[in-house]
Amino acid sequence: MSTPAAREKPTPEEEAVRAANQRFYAAFESLKLAEMEAVWAHDDRVECVQPGWELLLGWDEVRERWARIFKNTKRVRVALSGLWVRVEGDVGWVACTARVTTAFSEGFDEAVVQATNIFVRREGQWLLAAHHASLLPTAPRTTVQ
Repeated sequence: MSTPAAREKPTPEEEAVRAANQRFYAAFESLKLAEMEAVWAHDDRVECVQPGWELLLGWDEVRERWARIFKNTKRVRVALSGLWVRVEGDVGWVACTARVTTAFSEGFDEAVVQATNIFVRREGQWLLAAHHASLLPTAPRTTVQ
């Protein structure tokens, strides 16, 4: 299996998909629905699975979930690592690990997720068609005294 380190240089298409992936996470951090709307394809074929939630099908369901998340969230920060990008024709996908720190009115939450984001190229623009994130186990926190 080829790993990102084993390959020489990303193709322009891979760089474009990587940039689209970064726009998705920047939209998430912005907590602005208009920014999230700009990165997604708007049709019945999009899908989204977020940790602990059911599968959402179609743009209307996906949009509604993001609206609910943004309404109940004060701040989000996402740190990405282990990005792996692949492009075949007009479909590109990114596998990555995301450390997501979220602030709510009642406190903070931190999660590490493994995400796969699938993008489709439409009229020269890479748009998100599927987002799937699964929680990864984390080591228990210890207090050093």
